[in-house]
Amino acid sequence: MPALLAKMSSRSASWFYPFSVVVLSICGSTHAAKSCNGPLLSVLPESSFKSSSTSSNSQLPHSAKLNRREGEGGWAPERSDRQPWLQLDLREKMEITAIATQGRSGSSDWVTSFMLLFSDCGLTWKQYGQSEDTGTYTGNTNSEGVVQHKLVHSITARFLRFVPLDWSTTGWIGLRVEVYGCVYKSDVADFNGRSALLYRFNQKSQRTVKDVISLRFKSYVADGVLVHGEGHRGDYLTLELHHGTLALHLNLDDAKLYPSSGNVSVGLGSLLDDQLWHYVLVKRSNKQVNLTVDGHTRHLSTTGVEDSLEVDYELSFGGIPIPGKPGSFLRKNFHGCIENLYYNGVNIINLAKRRKLQIHSVGNVTFSCSEPQPQMVSTTFLSSSSSYLSLPLEPLGVWGLDVHFHFRTWNQEGLLFSTGLAKGSQHLVLQISRGQLHLMVHGAAEQKTNISIEVSVTDGLWHSVSLSYRDLMVSLVLDNEPTSTMDIQSHADSGNSVFFGGCPQYSGGCKNPTVAFQGCMCQIFLNNQLMDLPHVQQGLLGNYSKLQFNICGIRNRCLPNFCEHDGRCTQSWDTFYCDCSGTGYTGETCHNSIYEASCEAHRQMGSTSGYFYIDPDGSGPLKAALVYCNMTEDKVWTVVGHNNSGSVNVTGATTKKPYVMRFNYTVSLEQLLTLIRRSEHCQQEVVYSCRKSRLFNTWDGRPLSWWLDRSGEKQTYWGGSVPGVQQCSCSLEENCIDMNYFCNCDADTHLWVNDTGLLSYKDHLPLTEIVIGDTNRTGSAVVYRVGSLHCNGDRFLWNAASFYPGSSSLHFPKFQAELSADISLYFKTTASSGVLLENLGTTDFITLKLTTPSAVTFIFDVGNGPVDLTVTSPVPLNDKQWHYVRAERNLKEASLQVDQLPLHTLEAPSEGHYRLQLKSLLLIGGSTFKESSFLGCIRALTLNGVTLDLEEQAKLTPGVTPGCPGHCNGSASVCHNRGRCIEKNSGYVCDCTHSAYNGPHCKKEVSMSFESGSSVALTFQMPFPVMHNRDRGIQSSSSQPIHSQSSAIYAHNGESRENVAFSYLTTHTPAMLLCVSTYHQQYLAIILANNGSLQIWYRLNREKRAEIITPKVSSLADGQLHRVQVHREGKDLYVQIDKDIDQKYNLSSDMKMNTLRSLTLGKVTGTSAGHAGLDEEVLRAGSKGFIGCLSSVQFNHLTPLKTAILSRGSSLVHVLGNLVESNCGALADSATSQSASEGVDRGVDRLKKTRSDSAVIGGVITAVFLITLCAVAVTSCFLYRRCSHTHTHPQEKASISQKKDPRHSPEHSYPAGPENSYPVDLVLDLNLDLHSSVSHSRKEYYI
Repeated sequence: MPALLAKMSSRSASWFYPFSVVVLSICGSTHAAKSCNGPLLSVLPESSFKSSSTSSNSQLPHSAKLNRREGEGGWAPERSDRQPWLQLDLREKMEITAIATQGRSGSSDWVTSFMLLFSDCGLTWKQYGQSEDTGTYTGNTNSEGVVQHKLVHSITARFLRFVPLDWSTTGWIGLRVEVYGCVYKSDVADFNGRSALLYRFNQKSQRTVKDVISLRFKSYVADGVLVHGEGHRGDYLTLELHHGTLALHLNLDDAKLYPSSGNVSVGLGSLLDDQLWHYVLVKRSNKQVNLTVDGHTRHLSTTGVEDSLEVDYELSFGGIPIPGKPGSFLRKNFHGCIENLYYNGVNIINLAKRRKLQIHSVGNVTFSCSEPQPQMVSTTFLSSSSSYLSLPLEPLGVWGLDVHFHFRTWNQEGLLFSTGLAKGSQHLVLQISRGQLHLMVHGAAEQKTNISIEVSVTDGLWHSVSLSYRDLMVSLVLDNEPTSTMDIQSHADSGNSVFFGGCPQYSGGCKNPTVAFQGCMCQIFLNNQLMDLPHVQQGLLGNYSKLQFNICGIRNRCLPNFCEHDGRCTQSWDTFYCDCSGTGYTGETCHNSIYEASCEAHRQMGSTSGYFYIDPDGSGPLKAALVYCNMTEDKVWTVVGHNNSGSVNVTGATTKKPYVMRFNYTVSLEQLLTLIRRSEHCQQEVVYSCRKSRLFNTWDGRPLSWWLDRSGEKQTYWGGSVPGVQQCSCSLEENCIDMNYFCNCDADTHLWVNDTGLLSYKDHLPLTEIVIGDTNRTGSAVVYRVGSLHCNGDRFLWNAASFYPGSSSLHFPKFQAELSADISLYFKTTASSGVLLENLGTTDFITLKLTTPSAVTFIFDVGNGPVDLTVTSPVPLNDKQWHYVRAERNLKEASLQVDQLPLHTLEAPSEGHYRLQLKSLLLIGGSTFKESSFLGCIRALTLNGVTLDLEEQAKLTPGVTPGCPGHCNGSASVCHNRGRCIEKNSGYVCDCTHSAYNGPHCKKEVSMSFESGSSVALTFQMPFPVMHNRDRGIQSSSSQPIHSQSSAIYAHNGESRENVAFSYLTTHTPAMLLCVSTYHQQYLAIILANNGSLQIWYRLNREKRAEIITPKVSSLADGQLHRVQVHREGKDLYVQIDKDIDQKYNLSSDMKMNTLRSLTLGKVTGTSAGHAGLDEEVLRAGSKGFIGCLSSVQFNHLTPLKTAILSRGSSLVHVLGNLVESNCGALADSATSQSASEGVDRGVDRLKKTRSDSAVIGGVITAVFLITLCAVAVTSCFLYRRCSHTHTHPQEKASISQKKDPRHSPEHSYPAGPENSYPVDLVLDLNLDLHSSVSHSRKEYYI
């Protein structure tokens, strides 16, 4: 678009029409499409052709008929014409179905692209869109060829304008045209705002179960009743314009019996007061209603009891007259035209024209549509930087200055009006600021010269402004509201120009306070004189820049709403914005889920058992589900409960009147099905005990009890058995109490027996209903319990395929990605290039490929030309390690991320095509063209939340095999706590860079003992983004270091989430465990209060008080080791402490913690806290610090204890006091053992008192012997330490002490070696080679 504007500017066409989507209907036309295709221009007189200008007398507008060669063979405008156009007057309203264009005969002049405008009156125009996302047409490539365009939606109009956008590079604009269609016939009525039509029934009231109302309307005002009917019971139907939106209100219930139970309202459309025709269709069948406006449909259901509409006496159209009060109406009447108005097949306007008795007219209703007055014609200000309208200001005289105009806009900022004052460089300025109207004097020393009207004026509606200036007083009126006034100290500068919408670049004192106005204006009056804007356009009055005359180009970019997952849409003139707060999704269009896909993914992030939200379909339509993740040593179980988990005793049931229990699960059935499909295995236990109650009829095998599966199908096999057989587990195991039967219950004994087992056939799970009969006999009873649904494994996370040389690609159905597309996958390869994914359309396409050994490229074309994004890695990507790639394209932007490298984004154009039209099969690992196929492995390929089953497709494709060879390819993670498995030729290593743990499998805790006054603080230079919480590091190859300005842990700033985990042991209160602050005075603090209770302080909005969460009131400063996990998703806060506390809290704010300032463990100093605005109680705990042991601390991707160990004096890591590497787990075990030992000692005191003297003597001898041994040991140790001290380097004496306290286990010291030596460069140097840095933090383990 900028290129096009620049090109047109170079050709003296410095303007552009913004595209507005138009959806037209041919409803009401009397002609079938087949017969409505005749040429319309051949019979038109010369006067029907007009143009903006003419190059010569032989290139006049009437020469522009197709194939005509008279004169110079077509129309051409003057070369100085800034806004060329060719206009046709068809003499009456026509239905237009096609158009054709041709260049100027025998010349080098033709038009290569153009727009088509249409109008009923020739004053107000609308652009026709050939498709939903573009309004331009392809023109000609030579002077004689004919290019025809059949319109997707026919136009009903009298006037047409062809507007050239681009033309021959070797010549100039030349145009001949033809229009095809037929005469359009309709019944139309004009309502003046004080009139209405009443359709009276033959009987007193009319009851209907079905209604159909259709009409077309165009309105001059934003409010007004179109249709209304009501009944004495309280039924009503109202269709009205409200603030430019069409609203339908409906009630079918008796208001006395069911007050407000059935009232429903729905709104659709916007900007419907644009003086253009809009099509409306209302269809009701019982309680189901469809409302359609210009092709967009909304469905609603009434919620009441009744399903019929009872209306008394009449329906009114155009208003609601008050009975007995002529000329009075209940609501604001409709002002405009309605045509082809039908109610249940009755042509209302036709009856009115023929003066039928059923129709009564109120006020003046005419049957031709009056056209708007010239002052209603709009002008569009296109540019926020250079649009303006300059008009001369006549001498003021005694009347002063009066300015009046109307405007409409979406923009929150913009200059509306400016004029100079006689006093120096002062200007009187009227502007929009933060969505409200402000009048001020620029350049005035006094700040009191200001009027602010606290009403939003950026809602897209028309607003009127009246400004009057007399006797050093200025008054301002907005929308006929009360007048605001202010005094100023200077007169207006008579004789100068006034400016509307903006200021020219060189205009003396006039300057845009922020930006120029983008929007529409009309009815501009100066001193009560209407400004002649056509004269401005012709250069006869004033001056202008970047204006579009005779059209209001405003469009609603939130209709349809492209914000997904219930995101709230707001807009400006050029684009729309999505507010994703509270949706569970993030991104420019709320497309991406903020939750992990499975419990398995949470386990790989280092989480332990607890409640978590998971989103199995990712960016798909389903919401996230709250489940319990039971993370055992070998498996991760996803547990979903239901409404009846306890044991139930059943008696008195028969097959005719059975006992029935329906199970409602804590998540929806659709979510359950997605979870089950994603899982490797699912099961559900059914505990079934019985006494004299059979499952199957003894004689014919007819089931007496059964259960329903997820589809509502009846199932007669029971736990432990398999589908298709009426058996229980004991039959398969051959241990039924009576082998004559297949179930224990069928033995029909007086003893309690059971047929308990697991249901594990995934296609039948979950159990939705249980039905029990045969408990009506004496002594008969059943006790059952249906357990929760348990699923484990994530069959998509490691779903992989291997591609070999010469192999073909995997084929899948085309990618459904018209409006948004997200692609994520992992790959590993040794090849230098290869296509990962490709899908083609006629001209559109989307491709993801490895272009060089270190670069991934994402390319697509939606019709505006190819767009490509490339991410280049500092290390090779063909290293036979897994690498993560995520590409996304939506209406707002395209993005590409590789591993944890910076996210590359590219903003989408605000105009042009936006639908990605694909037609061919989706290819994985190959290309239709002669590009190199991919060699290697691809896994976990997900498109818009749907993971493709690569393994199943690979089984059907020669040369491609399911799975991927290697040590790091299984779902059983060999590296724990966010550790990342890295392949080696003969084994694997675990990279623990992003883990708070250490050791060969990232399971060894990193702990420190804090003394009084000690602390660890990480400080970040501004800006430092909040760490990305979705841990890609565990599965990607890039182990980037943390850096103060350019973090290696790259992420979007768009997610309102934090993950905190640590363990601690202390007996001291108050205490500061962790404090995180930002540059925006936000903070998160976890402290121990004076009473030992753990408190979580969150301050996300600096304008509000901090929120305090206390999960447990009792003391947690009890000398025991406690594990704390805190997880925030927007407003939802999840807290888990040890195994007994797992709670969810709701915060009042979901703001993001942007630009981290510091992260502190222990004592908070001025250096670490900065100006975070900590509360007094938090500061008090921070001043006390922490005395005890902290272990495995993690904040998002930050691991402060490991960073402190690796820092070796970095300026970004501040260590205060003496910190000793420790083992909190060992200390806890020691404390527990000591407590138990003390208990035993106290228990045997009495035995000690009764011991004999010989026993005492024996004890003394033993003690002397032990003391002697200790002395020898101490002497040996002393000699050894002296010897080893001579080899100690001076620089090893750091603030983090390497001394070994007798309380600390030697195995948790951090000796230098290939496993545990972490150079500071690994953490703080972004430019370090990734492979060499990782090698310092891992050790190979061969298998």
